Amino acid sequence: MGKYMGYNYTTIAQSPYGDHWRNLRRLGSLEIFSTVRLNVFLAVRRDEINQLLSRLSNSSRIFTNVDLKSNLNELSFNIITRMIVGKRYFGENVDDKDGANSKQVRGIIQKAFTQGGASHAADFLPILRWIDYKGFEKGLKGLSEEMDKVLEGIIDEHRNNDGNRNSMVDHLLSLQKEEPHYYTDSIIKGLMMVMILAGTDTSAVTIEWAMSVLLNHPNILRKARDEIDTIVGQHRLVEESDLSKLNYLQNIISETFRLFPAAPLLVPHESSADCTVGGYHVPRGTFLLVNAWAIHRDPNLWDDPMRFKPERFENAQSETRKLMPFGMGRRSCPGAGLAQRVVGLALGSLIQCFEWERISEKEIDLAEGRGLTMPKAEPLVALCKPRSIMDKVVF
Repeated sequence: MGKYMGYNYTTIAQSPYGDHWRNLRRLGSLEIFSTVRLNVFLAVRRDEINQLLSRLSNSSRIFTNVDLKSNLNELSFNIITRMIVGKRYFGENVDDKDGANSKQVRGIIQKAFTQGGASHAADFLPILRWIDYKGFEKGLKGLSEEMDKVLEGIIDEHRNNDGNRNSMVDHLLSLQKEEPHYYTDSIIKGLMMVMILAGTDTSAVTIEWAMSVLLNHPNILRKARDEIDTIVGQHRLVEESDLSKLNYLQNIISETFRLFPAAPLLVPHESSADCTVGGYHVPRGTFLLVNAWAIHRDPNLWDDPMRFKPERFENAQSETRKLMPFGMGRRSCPGAGLAQRVVGLALGSLIQCFEWERISEKEIDLAEGRGLTMPKAEPLVALCKPRSIMDKVVF
């Protein structure tokens, strides 16, 4: 994966620690994921969530079956593409070319996440690479070439068009003019690749898991709605500025991160020196996977770890510090702030604007599917009915 999808291990997620990685990290922290840059795209996030609410709404005001997975995928994908290239690639008002690109990229992401986890045998038994075990390497090479062609086309389009100067690509191309030796097309495409791969499915599956457990715990759902109604009211939509005041909603999100981390094995690491961890000798250069999923469910760290209990995070900073859905330390995810905003605003809006019920008396199946971002085995379908606030807000 690092060789083919990661531009030969040069992206921020897969580059080894050193000057290049530090430059990428600085670029990500200051130019892409800083508070200032995230605030620039606040209207984009609000608009895409409004469009989600509009899609889920209906004039009859009765309970209707909705496929949340596909709607959440559209939401997260469009937020990322509007940040990167300044336009939507999914849904209505999308031209045929962009729609085809969207379908192609979504297919690439799905294949990469399904095939590109930590389960390929040749990563652990290198001798299998000689025969390209199950054609895995050939498949990844094809995927990377497909994705590179799409990203190259986007860069060329923006390089030849001076109209939009607010997207991430435009911003990076302006930096390229100042430092062409460093901000090469490959570096820009690598940043785009990481944002698309890391920023789409992760947010969507987290919201889907949160809604799934809330439907299985209607008392928790009601408590979250009561908090929003009390603090925000029923005359305006919840905003990002409200999220810090919605403590119980934040506890629900933290508990979802704990039980269903979108990166259960985090990003692969490599030991830079011989060390001893938990009594085990780890030689320098060892490929390391941190099992956040297991740590988040460890009974030695958590009280009643298998139970969905948002209250565990009330007035408990020590509990929050044990969470690692975005990794920890220098290699933690630089996009954590964006993810928190998208998940918080989307989940809060869904709770505020709709009544939710399961499609049957049977509880939602919480079985985990296969893939790098730990999707649900069964996509979430639920019943939703617009609340009165939907008659008062205008999109």
